[in-house]
Amino acid sequence: MEMGVAVKVLGVFMLLLHNSVQQVFNDKARLLLPADYNIAWMRTLDDNKLISAISIPGTHASLAVHGGPEAECQSWSVESQLKAGIRYLELSVSGRDLKVVHGLFPQYTRFSKVLNTVKKFLSIHTSEVVLVRVKHVSWDRFPVKVLNQLKNDPDCWVSDKIPQIKDVRGKIVFVQTNDFKLGISLIETDDKNDYKVSHIGVKEAKIAKHLNEALKDCKADLAVLSYSSGTGWPVLRLDLTPKVVAKKINRWLYDYLGGISSLKSKRCFGILAMDFPGFALIQRIIGFNY
Repeated sequence: MEMGVAVKVLGVFMLLLHNSVQQVFNDKARLLLPADYNIAWMRTLDDNKLISAISIPGTHASLAVHGGPEAECQSWSVESQLKAGIRYLELSVSGRDLKVVHGLFPQYTRFSKVLNTVKKFLSIHTSEVVLVRVKHVSWDRFPVKVLNQLKNDPDCWVSDKIPQIKDVRGKIVFVQTNDFKLGISLIETDDKNDYKVSHIGVKEAKIAKHLNEALKDCKADLAVLSYSSGTGWPVLRLDLTPKVVAKKINRWLYDYLGGISSLKSKRCFGILAMDFPGFALIQRIIGFNY
């Protein structure tokens, strides 16, 4: 009898532990929003604030849900990510038909479909703003026809001027890359090879360093991007796939940000791009805006 009770207690403990992990890390495709979850969290932000002066939860390789352990960086669809609070997306596109890829792995969708998904979300949640960064990884140029369509799209911000929130509610704000010159520019705190992870402790130290840099750089006239994502190095380390790294890093990041949020002074990190984020981690970043 005592053994049976112990097993039941252990089972409850493991369930609670699993649920706790899921709050900072998520690898389930189905979105199960907590009760009374605030989807439209940008509604209460000051209209006159610049988009660069807030903390924004984002995802790295936002559509990388196919390709196996070494390639997959997310589990939620774009629509689910947006409902969960993500407001920065990045995607790589290839060819003149702009197929979405992650490295060598196709993600079985196209740029136009992603854009329509984001627009549909914004048509419902008109107080929100979604930043989108596009990398064109083909040898040929980004189709001029599509660029012209985006320039004339009233639902897209393509100027390099940092907008006030009131100017872009319900809109997509594009973020420039070397391959895509529409939208606002930004600086990245990460160095070239910081995504390569050989030891989790080293990765944590790098993220802390970059977040401290973001605190200094997060000003009204400059957009800042930091990453918590990473993958094993040398390549094909199954003990350090993006998912394995995220499961460890997301818990650490949640606690680290909690220590900073306990300080009385107001903080701004800019954009923080993550792999496999859970609700609690997303909300912790959003919380810095209040």
